[in-house]
Amino acid sequence: MTDYGHPLQFGTFLTPAAEDPDRTVRLAETTEEAGLDLATFQDHPYNPDFLDTWTLLSWVAARTSRLRVAGNVLNLPLRPPAMLAQAAASLDRLSSGRFELGLGAGAMWDAIAGMGSERLTPGQAVDSLGEAIDLIRQVWDTDTDAPVRVEGTHHRVAGMHRGPEPAHRIGIHVGAYKPRMLRLVGTKAEGWLPSTGYMQIEDLAPANRTIDEAAHEAGRDPREIRRALNLMGTALTPRKHGFLQGPPEQWVEELLPLVLEQGISTFVLGTDDSRTIHILGEEIAPALREAVERERRSAGTRTGEVRPAAVLAARREGIDYDGLPGPLRARSVEPGDRGYERVRHTYMRRGRPGLVLRPRDADQVVHALGHAREQDVELHVRSGGHGISGTSTNDGGIVLDLSAMNAVEVLDPTTGRVRLGAGARWGRVATELNGHGLALSSGDHGGVGVGGLATTGGVGYLGRSHGLTIDNVTAAEVVTADGRVRRVDAAEDPDLFWALRGAGANVGVLLSVEATAARLGEVVLGQFVYDATDTAGFLRAWGEITESAPREVTAFLTMGPPGGGRGATAQAMVVYAGQDTDAAVRSLEPFLKAGPVLDQRAQIAPYPAVLVPGEGHHQGHGLPISRSGLVPHLDETASQAVADLLNTGDVQLMQLRQVGGAVNDVPADATAYAHRHQNFSLAAMAPPRLVGRMDEHWARVEPYLEGMYLSFDTRTGPGVLEKAFPAPTLERLRRIKHRYDPEGVFNSNFPVPPAA
Repeated sequence: MTDYGHPLQFGTFLTPAAEDPDRTVRLAETTEEAGLDLATFQDHPYNPDFLDTWTLLSWVAARTSRLRVAGNVLNLPLRPPAMLAQAAASLDRLSSGRFELGLGAGAMWDAIAGMGSERLTPGQAVDSLGEAIDLIRQVWDTDTDAPVRVEGTHHRVAGMHRGPEPAHRIGIHVGAYKPRMLRLVGTKAEGWLPSTGYMQIEDLAPANRTIDEAAHEAGRDPREIRRALNLMGTALTPRKHGFLQGPPEQWVEELLPLVLEQGISTFVLGTDDSRTIHILGEEIAPALREAVERERRSAGTRTGEVRPAAVLAARREGIDYDGLPGPLRARSVEPGDRGYERVRHTYMRRGRPGLVLRPRDADQVVHALGHAREQDVELHVRSGGHGISGTSTNDGGIVLDLSAMNAVEVLDPTTGRVRLGAGARWGRVATELNGHGLALSSGDHGGVGVGGLATTGGVGYLGRSHGLTIDNVTAAEVVTADGRVRRVDAAEDPDLFWALRGAGANVGVLLSVEATAARLGEVVLGQFVYDATDTAGFLRAWGEITESAPREVTAFLTMGPPGGGRGATAQAMVVYAGQDTDAAVRSLEPFLKAGPVLDQRAQIAPYPAVLVPGEGHHQGHGLPISRSGLVPHLDETASQAVADLLNTGDVQLMQLRQVGGAVNDVPADATAYAHRHQNFSLAAMAPPRLVGRMDEHWARVEPYLEGMYLSFDTRTGPGVLEKAFPAPTLERLRRIKHRYDPEGVFNSNFPVPPAA
């Protein structure tokens, strides 16, 4: 007698009749309307009276919104596993995680051979299925870039690219009856899917024992394997006529022991009758769930998700993994899980978090934050994971990853009102807005997340014409430390709204922002390469030219140190925010006088093309030493100090990003970012081993700096906060921190101490 404690699921086994395909699809829609969990279809491609199952699954997934779909079961000999893996992952992504994979080793070999596939013996068919399961999982495993190579007896792959990655952990359920197939289920599958038409109820217990023994031998917990049952030949009748031949209350009575004694937790009803489907979903399923819950509560049955042994072994102390709120269980990634490699690192830093939570909506963020607060580990929040400081990952703690909350909505194209999810990346934002003739001032890299930039500042190529990103934010939705979801703007929670724009990482988890995008089509991009051997003279000229440029111009300068027998070099990106080419040419021509020009070009381009393309998942390129500060003017002394810094040879990369213009139109006390008179943001990077020397060099530049932009600095501590936030701003921030986060829940990203 075994109850494996899985939550109950119910579905239908529908005939894929080609004669009336609309009726087949309507029955699937009825399955969803009745509140059932999944619709399944048999897979016999050699039957001309049936629709192709895979095409039908795709069509049904598109016609429904919640229903999961599966083949019951897919005929492996007629569906090559490499293609099946890609098709399954694709459908899973298209349906937002609503595909499950049921597999069979094959039957009706005359018909299979008639379609051109190899005839296999029963033993060969089992071996082929085992190889296929391993191959499918390799294709889905995108944690490594290594191509898939399989040299099996039945399946061979010589260098296949992995992916796409499924949207959720697709379980592989196997239709099995005989001992060898049952052992395969226990060794490799996530589910067992027999049918009452082929198996007697009294045969379930010995079959379960075979599966469990094989699971134990493979080092698995038998509870990892969900037990399902296709109910065939049943009927709803007013009076009892036999097993599952009677009224709904009889069904509940007869299905209950199958759950409690035989471990069945998924019931799939073979029927094409819409009335029966409604009764199953609206009467039988709720009553059976209630009865099972009552019996499990009385017996103390262990329930909840079962994790593989390898995942359990990698769990970290201080985290209650089993206590995760229900909606988050499917949205969590642990060490050892497939997909962990894709979420553990940031752009710069390699991390080993103990748990990554990936909520999809505000409620899930509230649950995730509440659970994280109860744990004895660090909490870090991530939107895009591109920050130089690497504070959006950790070692052994919890990461709240907002990447699934990535909606980009144009609410009113006439006024430019838009709403952006915190997990959206700016490359996609720029592309979506460009389709409406709009643009929003952002950074220079498409991989940066909205949440990070829209809570810190946002120094970008449209800065002098349209201000910082935060200057265009009109409202925000945020979860504060107390678990409340708040919509804030200048009238509602104005202090919190003020703090979010410049120090948002300290006061809550940003969910989304509303902003006003500018009317902008194409821009003119000028690119220049200079010989900057006379570094100080070049910088002084650069400063004069950029400050004199019209507001439509924003210029970024990247410089490399001297080496290899040559002097310092400089590369410039100069953006004219408009399509007036004559005015753009007049504005760009002075940049030819900054120094000896080695290369130059200019082009008209859509704004999204100006941004550096965003990468895929982060791999942690290596955390640098980075120092930053704001420069009012590149006068003679400041230019010489910056030149001396570059020419030490210890600096790998130096950038000067232009601000001023519209950035400085905003009053210093309007946002928590208070630096509204400087004209340049300076950043310099060096290898970590040179931290001492770098600090010595930087100290000689400090006298010419006024404030700093946090996003480009890797230092922490009170001195850093005092540079980032002038005294009145910091005092106000500390009071707001005390009001909204007195316990310092958000203390991992340049934390501001709450006022006493």
